[in-house]
Amino acid sequence: MDDQPGLSDQYRMSSPWPLFVALGLVISELGILLGIIPLSVGGLLLFSGSIAGIVTEAGYTEQAWGILGGLGLVLIVLGGILVATQVPSASVAALSSVLSELFSARPNGIAIRGLSIVVAGVIAIVVSQLAQFVEPDVETL
Repeated sequence: MDDQPGLSDQYRMSSPWPLFVALGLVISELGILLGIIPLSVGGLLLFSGSIAGIVTEAGYTEQAWGILGGLGLVLIVLGGILVATQVPSASVAALSSVLSELFSARPNGIAIRGLSIVVAGVIAIVVSQLAQFVEPDVETL
């Protein structure tokens, strides 16, 4: 007796990654739109990790960690551009004043959104670098 009637090994099973890509994109956009840092960081990490998973599952790369690190770098650049547009001049004092303003009662909305994107990018890069040491080496045939 077959446990799964109508299914055979010749049909490809569906991938769970598109659902997580869509969910990560929606969560990150809501977090960025509303200025909620944990929501935007978590959504961007889910989105980036799902993209890395799709690329790995499709066979374009053997490990997802390089893709995740590259996406983290893209997030840092994009978030840095948003924060840089809010800095009046390219000085350390101006940057520290923007960062101190972020933690005040009335933070700059664009800068706090850019900072959340940068934080997600930094976390993605750190995870991708640490995971390369933790994941066991897989020998290719």
